[in-house]
Amino acid sequence: MDEYFGVIGEALVDVVLSDTATPRAHPGGSPLNVAVGLSRLERPVVFAGRIGRDEYGDMIAAHLQDNDVRSLLEPDASPSSVATARLDPTGAASYEFELDWTLPAAEELARLLHEAHDGRLVHVHAGSIATMLAPGDASVMGALAAAQPHATISYDPNVRPSIVPDREFARARAEEVVRLSDVVHASDEDIAWLYPDRPLMDSLRAWREAGPALVVMTRGAEDIVAVTAEHEVERPIFPVDVADTVGAGDSFTAALLAALDDRTLLGAENRERLHSMDLHDIQSVLIYASRASAITASRPGADPPTRDELAD
Repeated sequence: MDEYFGVIGEALVDVVLSDTATPRAHPGGSPLNVAVGLSRLERPVVFAGRIGRDEYGDMIAAHLQDNDVRSLLEPDASPSSVATARLDPTGAASYEFELDWTLPAAEELARLLHEAHDGRLVHVHAGSIATMLAPGDASVMGALAAAQPHATISYDPNVRPSIVPDREFARARAEEVVRLSDVVHASDEDIAWLYPDRPLMDSLRAWREAGPALVVMTRGAEDIVAVTAEHEVERPIFPVDVADTVGAGDSFTAALLAALDDRTLLGAENRERLHSMDLHDIQSVLIYASRASAITASRPGADPPTRDELAD
């Protein structure tokens, strides 16, 4: 039976502004980028994220179709979401958002995920505003809980204080999703904002002890840290001439999941093997994910690599 991935989260248009280039608009949103990244790595993917019946919605729909990602939700009458990314001289991005996060009820969202493809839902990824922004967050949490007995779950909090400024709520909700998850990827900035009074490694270990098999933290241009029950691994990132960082973390997430899938470590029936991953597999999946992130950072916008590019 064919297996497929589900991704839940925002689809939007990134309007990128900088002092050195003409403004440009392209499809984005962290979960959408993960879905596209997975598809380019030859995973069948369905995507649950709302778009409007407008020019930006058409742009997003075309992008999903061009990348062989099946969209589960029909366009609606509200405007498509927009993120304005402002690049500093190093290429790092800061964001302003105009968002609508309205979704079907949890039962309907779960049904759409499970009936979306001729095959078996093996893994579900959610992140960014999906689990934190009302009213859609309740639907996402219900759908993840419904999927968890049958599929592995991954999570990238990708916190946005400008959208969800309540740190205590964001922390509690992140911990709730972590407990449901098998794989967690977060940036050091995410973790530092959620836990400003605790060392980063203490937070990583606490998340791992809450249930996931693998918790990974990326530290910008510095390094990557992974924590499992048996191992703590640090590795340098791949050096690269950065065009911008838009989508680089999402490419990391997609490639991390693809590498785990290559080793038959995803899917509910493989949870025990995922939890007992050996050091060689941990190192290998981190290298693969880091290479994907570096390729994306080397070119403008959220443009994740293909499987052939990573095979070189």
